Amino acid sequence: MLFNSVDFAIFLPIVFILYWFITNRNLGIQNALIVIASYFFYGWWDFRFLSLILLSTLIDYFIGIALSKEEDAKKRKLLLWTSISINLGFLLFFKYCNFFLDNFIAAFSLFGIGIKANSLNIILPVGISFYTFQTLSYTIDIYKRKLQPTKDFIAFAAFVSFFPQLVAGPIERASNLLPQFYKKRVFDYSKAVDGSRQILWGLFKKIVIADNCAEYANFIFNNSGDYSGSTLLLGAFFFTFQIYGDFSGYSDIAIGTARLFGFDLKQNFAFPYFSRDIAEFWRRWHISLSTWFRDYLYIPLGGSRGGMTRKVRNTFIIFIVSGFWHGANWTFVVWGILNAIYFLPLLLTNNNRSNIEIVAKGKYLPTIKELFFMLTTFSLTLITWIFFRAENIGHAIQYLSEVFSPSLFSFPSIKEGISSSIMTLGFILMLIIIEWLGRENKFALGWGNKFPRVLNWIILLVVALCILENYDMAKSQEFIYFDF
Repeated sequence: MLFNSVDFAIFLPIVFILYWFITNRNLGIQNALIVIASYFFYGWWDFRFLSLILLSTLIDYFIGIALSKEEDAKKRKLLLWTSISINLGFLLFFKYCNFFLDNFIAAFSLFGIGIKANSLNIILPVGISFYTFQTLSYTIDIYKRKLQPTKDFIAFAAFVSFFPQLVAGPIERASNLLPQFYKKRVFDYSKAVDGSRQILWGLFKKIVIADNCAEYANFIFNNSGDYSGSTLLLGAFFFTFQIYGDFSGYSDIAIGTARLFGFDLKQNFAFPYFSRDIAEFWRRWHISLSTWFRDYLYIPLGGSRGGMTRKVRNTFIIFIVSGFWHGANWTFVVWGILNAIYFLPLLLTNNNRSNIEIVAKGKYLPTIKELFFMLTTFSLTLITWIFFRAENIGHAIQYLSEVFSPSLFSFPSIKEGISSSIMTLGFILMLIIIEWLGRENKFALGWGNKFPRVLNWIILLVVALCILENYDMAKSQEFIYFDF
């Protein structure tokens, strides 16, 4: 079920009414309603994959309890690796089986050995990368004795399947989300209003920005051989905002929806395109995944302890694994390597934590220096997104070679129509202005009483009208990260 669909517009009010007016007197029943609603929400795509979520939930629930009772180090490690093996086994099979098979055949063909094998017709379960990492963090934290396991199976099932963030994050930790299922929730009007504003902004980013940008980005990337370097650069620019509007928009809708039900999810995006270097960008982009890799891979590998060689090695491992997490294509691996290369000078000069505070905090405009570094970081990021979007490495290289050709200095020309693309650029400018004004908050429209009430209502009304004007079920796009 898509957040930007009529189905969800019907589903959400029904669950909201049942949650606050029918089941609100009993916490256990309220949690059970969340589980039922979440399974219905996920099963709307393909009910067969509900068995995967249920199996993963059962395995990690009982392994968590067993870990808390077991004192023998070897047995505890065996329990941990059972959880890791099963969860990652599902992920590897559904997401990477054909990738490994195709590359295995290609490797042997280099030596003149022909192997005949047909790719398996495997359907990728939506959101498997997200809920797999969420359940893994639970058992790993219990193994490290950072968390006590729950004996409330319904609460745990609700934590694993919580529908607002089930299919595309944020990837929540049990230490933050699970305890919220133990406490009685009381309806908070101010929290609901704040959540509604965040949902509105998420819909704007998805429907007005991402879907409009997708129309041009897809056309240009799919016909890249027909266009000049300037048009290809514009296509990359559109995709850069498509993926941001799409993914951060989903996170905003998820976080806002959770607030309607009395839950607080962690911020997943913190205005990353205002970053002044790549290190800052990765502290602000897909925060839940970046911190997951930091805590469960980077630090166990040794983190920043030891010599520079280990730091560089661990940095490259993190970025390569992050790239591979996104999909079964070498383009994602190259995307990760490029980001690691960008990160390397900051690491070597010990400047990877130079920009912690939000840019131009307390000011309306950045300095010339800050603007220069923001534009430089944005440009470097744009180049990496070309690899992320390209069909294969050859396509990405060909795309880039044309971008950096003399035709870069020609006027862009889009066969689908320049006038409507200018309108999309206008929406992007609107996004940038509103996000800049709200960059010190958890989301762009979360500025509270910073501006006069009349101005607040005008902005909200304009955003809502833009959504209504641009919404088209026929052109509605699935969220990009559903494929990851």
